[in-house]
Amino acid sequence: MPPSKLYLQNVHRHDIISGIVIYGGDTVELDNNNHSVFLMYYHLVFVVKYRRKVIDEKISNRLKEIFEYIAPNYNIVLQEWNHDKDHVHILFKAQPNSELSKFINAYKSASSRLIKKEHPKIRKSLWKEYFWARSFCLLTTGGAPIEVVRRYIERQGEKI
Repeated sequence: MPPSKLYLQNVHRHDIISGIVIYGGDTVELDNNNHSVFLMYYHLVFVVKYRRKVIDEKISNRLKEIFEYIAPNYNIVLQEWNHDKDHVHILFKAQPNSELSKFINAYKSASSRLIKKEHPKIRKSLWKEYFWARSFCLLTTGGAPIEVVRRYIERQGEKI
């Protein structure tokens, strides 16, 4: 049996309710609301339509600001952000009541509209006014230590 399952069998109810759990030798502080405790990290990747290389530092910072502005409405908290020329990587925490699909649609719509408005030159590089590709990648990070995911996101755009 994997160690995490053995460990979870030995966790007492009061240990979880207190909001701190020892997981894999590390102390992990859990989030909570009125009815539950949880720790929900997600890794989200958005790609520019047809992988157009339009994201620079300035555009990435503005995309991040828009994310941070919209996220609290959905009980989402940004943890890490990085970009390459044609995509962004986002690590965020959510709650059980976070409506992720609604948040993603709201973010993609608002960020696309604002970036094209504030940076009209980008429109020349886009196809039919679309900024983001329709699809996205959303991964839970439950299997990997959060620091591993954080380092992966931090290294995006670096030459290895």
